[in-house]
Amino acid sequence: MQIPRSITNNVIDKLTNSQKGVIIYGARQVGKTTLAKTVIESMGLRTLSINGDQTRFIDVISSRDLARIQSLVSGYDLLFVDEAQRIPEIGINLKIILDNIPSLKVLVTGSSSLDLASKISEPLTGRTWNYQLFPISFLELRALHNRAELDDTISERLVFGSYPELFSMTSETDRKEYLRNLSDAYLYRELIEFGEIKNSSKIRDLLKLLAFQIGSEVSLTELGRQLSMGKDTVDRYIDLLEKSFVVFRLKGFSRNLRKEITKMDKIYFYDLGIRNVLIDNLKTLSNRDDLGKLWENFLLVERMKYMKYSGILYSPFFWRTYTGAELDYIEEHAGTISCFEFKYQAKGSKIPQSFITAYPGSQFNEITRTNYLDFILKD
Repeated sequence: MQIPRSITNNVIDKLTNSQKGVIIYGARQVGKTTLAKTVIESMGLRTLSINGDQTRFIDVISSRDLARIQSLVSGYDLLFVDEAQRIPEIGINLKIILDNIPSLKVLVTGSSSLDLASKISEPLTGRTWNYQLFPISFLELRALHNRAELDDTISERLVFGSYPELFSMTSETDRKEYLRNLSDAYLYRELIEFGEIKNSSKIRDLLKLLAFQIGSEVSLTELGRQLSMGKDTVDRYIDLLEKSFVVFRLKGFSRNLRKEITKMDKIYFYDLGIRNVLIDNLKTLSNRDDLGKLWENFLLVERMKYMKYSGILYSPFFWRTYTGAELDYIEEHAGTISCFEFKYQAKGSKIPQSFITAYPGSQFNEITRTNYLDFILKD
């Protein structure tokens, strides 16, 4: 199934109307290469494609030799570099290309190990448009399905996640096998290769602990104790997992009131299928005891996809006080504070009085199964 990706037109526009290059970041298997091929086909330019997993052309494209690079790209309108993180000196060489061959359009895809290895970010500052591609979003599925049809798929998304290949699979067995293979392939391969992690079992054990703690504040000290690791090592591993688009942190909201808790973060998964396969739990929703956690994680990541794909600048947080008052999610945007409680079934949640007192004028909504599409689609 070909699902239209939200950033496609933006990428085409930037390549057409700007001399900057375009970089598409994202975890493996989220559809970066497919998106790039769609862009290339749409633009109809003579394109030189180089894959970082293959050796052909790599010695030239990593040579820092302008004459050799010019000879390689001569006659082409567009250079497409796929899996760029695997090419030595790729950041410096792309800088050479963008600075010296302005007529050549440049499209690059790569996993976040581009950041881990510092191969692109610093050399290309100000020379590229950067986009993050997520697993399939409800925002993208809306192009193919109406709201009722989208809602019918919620159980699958909460259990199996939203990686593109899953949408063409009808067998539950195939989906489970795919997720197990995917988690082994992308969670560890690049973390070990680019993150200099010697013990992959520690990463897996850490991810399992994080998977069980969705929606709860995470103590690095306690994680270290359980894993026989130092607090700083745990923090570094989580940082690598963030840069690899496996997990993301949600920080505590505060305006320096002493009663507000901000020292510990909450950690969520970019994709619930990966989270569920890590704890070996791909049971249906009716047979689970973690529905609340799944719902919270789903809403947060779908909201993130919507906001980023829509180009909306915002700051996300959670909020809790030492006395136990809490809010699942807070969003600062355009000078306003919006508060949310996430409940699969409506509970009649109310904003804590202590929050109203501290932040008067804040908006509040309970997001449930009946109104969640308004929260993640915003028609």
